[in-house]
Amino acid sequence: MDLFYWGVAGLILTVPIVALDVLARIRQQPMNPGLVSLIQGAWLLMFVCLFGLFLKFTGFSEILLSASILTGLVVLWDWMRWRRRGGKPAATTDAPWLEISKSFFPVILAVFVVRSFLFEPFKIPSGSMIPTLRIGDFILVNKFDYGIRMPVTNRVLIPVHHPERGDVMVFKYPADPSTNYIKRVVGLPGDVVTYMNKHLVINGKEIPMERDGTFGDVDQPMTYATFDHYQEQLGQHHHEVITLASQVPVFLTEVRDFPDRSACVYSDEGFTCRVPMGHYFMMGDNRDRSSDSRYWGFVPDENIVGKAQLVWMNFGDFHRIGQWIQ
Repeated sequence: MDLFYWGVAGLILTVPIVALDVLARIRQQPMNPGLVSLIQGAWLLMFVCLFGLFLKFTGFSEILLSASILTGLVVLWDWMRWRRRGGKPAATTDAPWLEISKSFFPVILAVFVVRSFLFEPFKIPSGSMIPTLRIGDFILVNKFDYGIRMPVTNRVLIPVHHPERGDVMVFKYPADPSTNYIKRVVGLPGDVVTYMNKHLVINGKEIPMERDGTFGDVDQPMTYATFDHYQEQLGQHHHEVITLASQVPVFLTEVRDFPDRSACVYSDEGFTCRVPMGHYFMMGDNRDRSSDSRYWGFVPDENIVGKAQLVWMNFGDFHRIGQWIQ
């Protein structure tokens, strides 16, 4: 069953109990001691269900920001009540929603600050970055290396560094900013990126690539293929790349009408694109099985999420834990 329906079912179960608790408090009726745990559990489950339902309609960052503000206002209101009482304890026990807000506010705020300004975890869902990243890798993304950004709007508050050629970067997919993508930075603003017959050329200079064998697509055994395996030097990054000899450099029928499409020229052998200012050209290390900038266009600076740095977990291959991303 879809998590959305689990959330709806949870609300159907908890809302009547919560409503009875609210009504009893309004009428100042005594609380049955045997129902206290049930009512507290209903309040907590209702908040969890609402959190999950909101994820269907908005982003995690937006929910964390809203939850931080809401619980913070509740905590501030309770502190002001305490001040008016002269620091004396309340005559009655706190309502469950107040207890939950006071308990969760510091946790929600801490998660919000860390996730918005420092580090954010991501899970790799596809094989477009094989062999550098595998399906099922949980990675840690540095949120401050490319500048301290405003939550939600993603505008740069404090500039730090700019993306460098060869960085593995997480960004919001231009066609659907609610979706995060991860690719390698190939072209910087103003660069001329050429990809002809599987050879990458940037500003007229061919990027060094040395073949060192073959690679089996172990992450997709049902569509097993043997790739040519290369070592590539892109900027300061020495990393692995795979290509499939039998596949064309770009499927022309899959190229979309993206913004600044006129900056690119396509042919059967490949393409050449001039990267607009304030934008980046991204490609996957699995060059022939990657939906990237050659198909859907350039990534604007405001879509940047952060720099991928570390694989911190892979439940299918514990040997990958702790690997730095080159």
